[in-house]
Amino acid sequence: MSGITYVRGDATAPQGKGVKVIAHVCNDLGGWGKGFVLALSRRWPEPEAAYRRWHRERAGNDFALGAAQFVQVGPYLWVANMVGQRGMRTGSKGVPVRYEAIDKALGAVAARAGELGASVHMPRIGCGLAGGKWSRVGPIVQGRLTGEGVPVTVYDHD
Repeated sequence: MSGITYVRGDATAPQGKGVKVIAHVCNDLGGWGKGFVLALSRRWPEPEAAYRRWHRERAGNDFALGAAQFVQVGPYLWVANMVGQRGMRTGSKGVPVRYEAIDKALGAVAARAGELGASVHMPRIGCGLAGGKWSRVGPIVQGRLTGEGVPVTVYDHD
């Protein structure tokens, strides 16, 4: 994917200078306990606490597939909780990933990154427990972020 920088490493320790947004995919059930979110929680308590509160209070907010929540975890570092998967298990309706929800959430990430003058850092979102394919997610990242001039680094964990 052109415009995306791929590196080996930990997306919770983003490389480079300046303001950074770590983007990742969450489910629409309020569950936080497997996959990349565990690495986030080991580093900072705020993203999980904010996500759980956002889900708990969903009757009065924008929590839904395609929504994004931004949590500041450092002076120049934000985490974007993106609701991009329906449920948590592969079942009769297929894998949990929802590409259209990731697309919508990445639109919000692009807008926030623009406001902050930030780069975006992520694992291969939607491609772990959510069951997605990078061949589908990568072009969405390209269209929403790098295509709009937002620098993106994708981390493949060792």
